[in-house]
Amino acid sequence: MIRVHDVILSEDIATAKFACNLNRCKGACCVVGDAGAPVSKDEIPVLRKAFKELKDRLNPEAVSKAEELGVVQGDTKSGYEITCIESGECIFVQKDEHGVATCAIQSAYYEGDFTWEKPISCHLYPVRLKHIAGFDYANFEYIPELCSAGCRRGEDEGIFLADFLKTALVRRYGEKWYTDFLNACKEVRNSINV
Repeated sequence: MIRVHDVILSEDIATAKFACNLNRCKGACCVVGDAGAPVSKDEIPVLRKAFKELKDRLNPEAVSKAEELGVVQGDTKSGYEITCIESGECIFVQKDEHGVATCAIQSAYYEGDFTWEKPISCHLYPVRLKHIAGFDYANFEYIPELCSAGCRRGEDEGIFLADFLKTALVRRYGEKWYTDFLNACKEVRNSINV
């Protein structure tokens, strides 16, 4: 484990090579799973606003499901997650002409139509966070059917997961934390000759 300020990270976050390969995985992290993406209570109003503003971009089944169950499900005790349709697909999924699933919120952000990129848990994926006793615990959630194409691309292109997630990690923890995190990653890699 690595500790950087109040964040405890699994060492594989420092050593794994990873870079999303949407052409290969088709956005599987947005459509496969037994629950929706975890979100914080603070993100719920933004997600509701996104749904309201972007619902014309969404699958009609997703719109219907969100109107029936709400955009987010859960509570403070069990946690909150984005609602999914029966297939497991996030309600914010939109698919391109090649069947690649992307986030409608992120697409709108890139197009200048929305001011928020996406939930932090989605931005950090395949790293998942749990907050316990004042610390964030970060783990690389390797799921072969979701992550193998990204791992292959990372290996082929020499991209470490820690570098691939720079924007998301800086968004979550800030530049100073990220610099200290990179130094910790280098120490881990040097100690095991990665």
